[in-house]
Formats: sequence, structure tokens, C-alpha cells
Amino acid sequence: MDKGLLLQIIVTVSDIVSILLTLFSWGLIIYILSSWIPGLRESSFGQTLGKVYEPVLEPIRNLIPPLGGMLDLSPIILFLVLRLFVAGLDSIFNALIRMIV
Repeated sequence: MDKGLLLQIIVTVSDIVSILLTLFSWGLIIYILSSWIPGLRESSFGQTLGKVYEPVLEPIRNLIPPLGGMLDLSPIILFLVLRLFVAGLDSIFNALIRMIV
């Protein structure tokens, strides 16, 4: 396979993954803020967001329950995990690009 084509494929995959993770992060922010707006979580939009984010947040909540029963740290921890995941993926993609070039 041509090195230029392989490099383009890796860059494209890296860009797509970056965009998807950015969209996931923004969706998480919207989901968090929706708890402050009365009725938004009960709407179809809020329920759809809940179907996406609750399965990801629930295991974190099982490990670290809300402080005082009110302060839920699971979204913050999820953001930290996402940032570490993105940094790791960037390192992997950069290593692959250096191998090709």
C-alpha cells in the first residue's frame, strides 16, 4: 500500500475519532446542564441523552457515590477519563504517522 494513502487513512480516522469524542463531550455537557432546566430531562430529547450517557455514568457512580447524596462527581470523572483517552489516542496516531513518514 502506498505510504501517502496509508498516511491519509490514518489522519482521516484520527479526525473522525476526534470529532466523535468532541461531540460526545459536548453532549455530556448538555446532559449535565439539562438537570438544571425543569422538565428537560423528561422530554424526548432528555430521555435520548439519558439513554446515551446513563450507561456510561452509572458504573462511575457505583464506584464513587454522590457526595452527601447530592454532589455527583461522575461527569467530572468521565471528562477526565475522556481527556486521558483522547491523549492516548493522539499519541498512538502520532506514533503511527511517525512510523509511516
